[in-house]
Amino acid sequence: MFKKIGIFLQMIKFEHTVFALPFAFMGALLGSVVMFGTLPSWAQIGWVVVAMFGARSAAMGLNRLIDRVSDAKNPRTAGRAIPAGLLKVGEVVIFIAVSFFLLFWAAYKLNPLSMKLLPIAVFLLVFYSFTKRFTWACHLILGLTVALAPLGGWVAVTGTVDITAMVFYFTIVFWLAGFDVIYACQDVEFDKKEGLHSIPVRFGVAKALVIARVFHILTSVGFISLLFMTNLSWWYAAGMIIAYIILFYEHYIVTPNDLSRLQTAFFTMNGVLSIVVFSFTLIDLVVQYYK
Repeated sequence: MFKKIGIFLQMIKFEHTVFALPFAFMGALLGSVVMFGTLPSWAQIGWVVVAMFGARSAAMGLNRLIDRVSDAKNPRTAGRAIPAGLLKVGEVVIFIAVSFFLLFWAAYKLNPLSMKLLPIAVFLLVFYSFTKRFTWACHLILGLTVALAPLGGWVAVTGTVDITAMVFYFTIVFWLAGFDVIYACQDVEFDKKEGLHSIPVRFGVAKALVIARVFHILTSVGFISLLFMTNLSWWYAAGMIIAYIILFYEHYIVTPNDLSRLQTAFFTMNGVLSIVVFSFTLIDLVVQYYK
């Protein structure tokens, strides 16, 4: 049983939760402080975690299910659970259904707006998995999908959406799209062969890396904007300086002629960035709250 659970966690890349979960918490914190001048309750945080786990598990399960044929052909992905025969299609379908139920239940327990926005979230979670088959903008659609985590955190505790929430949302959209473009550079030859779409396939690796930089410049502008749109202070600003250094280093170590450190740029750097931004935001808000 524990082995099977481990396979499911491996299938959904549970360790990649480090990208979105800190920003989901940050959305909840910012929303609560900006709208109500208080920190979110532990119950709200708990349901945010349940919603996040359900949404991400459903999305990754769907992606693995839909991509199982192409995954089997790609040497990099042939060892994934379904093409490797570690999980049956029926088992994955049940896993997806349970994950969507968790998302639905968490939204129901939070507030009416969470329930009203749920169909949009479900649509994006399902739609993204098909986008590589027809558009190179799939990276942006991934960003729009995964960035629902911080927006969902905001909605979960406030029951509203305002301009600050949307600035935060699109800041994370461009961050995710940027590092997904970098990640896609390693599969450009396979994607061309299979007729799959991506920015590296459409524009080439060199131009794709430039586009990724532009996305991350927009991310940087978004993070700075939040400093002036909220009551965040120098703790947050210090975190932003570290985040910008991380983004710069991420682009420094990946070049069109050398993708050997792509995994470091993709997982390590972005994982550290999300934790740094959340941690400094948390410190900032807690220090102000308990003055």
